[in-house]
Amino acid sequence: MQIDVSDQVKKRARWPHDLFVLNILFFHLLLTPATIVLGIGEWGLLLPLALSGMVIGYIFYRSRTEVEWFVAAHWRLSFRRCKLLMWGYLGSAVIFLIGWIISQGAQGDMQHIMLIVFTRIAIMPTLVMAMVTVVMEASGVGVVNQGEVPDAIAEAFPFPEGEDGVAANG
Repeated sequence: MQIDVSDQVKKRARWPHDLFVLNILFFHLLLTPATIVLGIGEWGLLLPLALSGMVIGYIFYRSRTEVEWFVAAHWRLSFRRCKLLMWGYLGSAVIFLIGWIISQGAQGDMQHIMLIVFTRIAIMPTLVMAMVTVVMEASGVGVVNQGEVPDAIAEAFPFPEGEDGVAANG
């Protein structure tokens, strides 16, 4: 859906996409490898997850409280991409849990080695989804610049009746 909006509105609508990309860059592509290199261990991987979860929570909050329709639609679009990332988190958690269960049957050093291997494998679903969603968010910035809202978002979050494009909260 094409909408004629000002550059100011477009700038505010780009923020959720930029925030999501910054989330991926700092917490997944920089902080996660840093926790591995520093040898913090499996618990250290929860720090990037927790920080990213806080950003996702903020994106969700803004997607529900933003008043201006075009901007709110892009917060909602960004949160849809967050949901994909959360599926990556779930895949990583399942793989890690399976690895932890399997490693409980091993003895001594083999248990530690298996945990390390499964931890490295478990990171992959999150990493893959992070890459996929970054590409999607980069295209989201292009959509904002063209003054568009994807049809799926426009159907789920209909344009308000008023001429000013301001929707009611909720």
